Amino acid sequence: MSADVAPPAPRPKATGLHKGEIRPGVEKVDPIIVADGVKRIFGGLTAVDVDHVEIPRNAITALIGPNGAGKTTLFNLLTGFDKPNQGQWSFDGTNLAGIPAFKAARMGQVRTFQLTKSLGLLTVLENMKLGAPGQGGESIWRGILPFLWRKQENEIEEKARGLLARFKLDAKEKDFAASLSGGQRKLLEMARALMSDPTLVMLDEPMAGVNPALTQSLLDHILDLKDLGMTVLFVEHDMHMVRHIADWVIVMAEGKVVAEGPPDTVMKEQAVIDAYLGAHQDVDLGVVTGRYAGELTPEAEELLEAQHELQEAVEADATTHAAEDSSAPGTPARAADRTEDDK
Repeated sequence: MSADVAPPAPRPKATGLHKGEIRPGVEKVDPIIVADGVKRIFGGLTAVDVDHVEIPRNAITALIGPNGAGKTTLFNLLTGFDKPNQGQWSFDGTNLAGIPAFKAARMGQVRTFQLTKSLGLLTVLENMKLGAPGQGGESIWRGILPFLWRKQENEIEEKARGLLARFKLDAKEKDFAASLSGGQRKLLEMARALMSDPTLVMLDEPMAGVNPALTQSLLDHILDLKDLGMTVLFVEHDMHMVRHIADWVIVMAEGKVVAEGPPDTVMKEQAVIDAYLGAHQDVDLGVVTGRYAGELTPEAEELLEAQHELQEAVEADATTHAAEDSSAPGTPARAADRTEDDK
C-alpha cells in the first residue's frame, strides 16, 4: 500500500445520549438497560451496590474501573449468571430480575467472557452452529426423517460460514477450536454470539490476551456491531481502546458507579483519577505523620510531590488523548507512520 494513501476516517461517535446534567445514574434518552438498587454481597463484602444506571441504546458503552470494582459481577447479574441480594433491572422494557441466562439470551442479550468458552474438541464450524437459536436438538424423528430438518441445518450452516468469513476465520472452519490462538478464540466467541441476531452484545475484557496483530481487527468488529444496529456494553482496562471506540463510559469503584459520561469528559474527572490512583492524601498524610503542611518530613514531601506529578501526568494525558489515539499501537495512523519510516 502506498504511504500517501490516507487512513480511513474515524467513525463518528454517538452523541445526545443523556438527559440533563451528566452525573452518576444520569437518565438516558433511549436506554436499553435500566437497573435500580442492584446489590450483591459475598459474605461481608459488598461487591456491587448500584443505585441507578442506564445503558444507552445503539451506542458503545465502556464499563471501566480498577480491579475489584465489581464490573464483571455486575455483568453476571445483568445477564442472569448470578443472582443479586436485591434490586431490579430491565432489558428493552422487560423485567429481567430472576430470569435465567438462557432466557435472557433468547430475548436478544448475549455476552462473551474474559476467558473464552469455545468447545475445544469441536470444530470451529460446529462451535458456530451451537449458537444458532431454535434448534430442535437430537430426537428419534430427526434420525428417522432427517430430510425434514435439512433445510434448517443448511440455513444455519450458511449463516455460520458467512460470519466466519466476516471474522476471517473461514479458513479455520474444519480446525478444532482448541488449535486457535487466544485472539482467534475471541473472534470465534464474538462471531458465535452473533448467530442469535442479538440486540445487545456484552463483552467482558475483549482485548485480554489478544495478540497486538489482532487488536485493530477486534476494534473494527466491535465498531461494526454498532453500525449493524446493535448496542455494545464492554468491560475493559485498555484506556486507548476505550477512548477510541466508546461513545459513553461508566466508571465503577468499590461496587458503585462513581462517574459516567463521554470518554474525553470522564477521563478528566477527579473521581476517576482517585479510583485508579487513590484519593488525595495531603491531609491524611499529615495526620498519619503527626505533621501538617509545612511540617512534613522530607520523605513525606517527596511522596506528595511524586503524587502531584503523577496526577498532572494523567490529566495531561486526558487532554491530549486525540493525538495519542492517532498514534496508538494498532491504529491506522501509526501503521502509516511505520510504513513511512521504513522507506
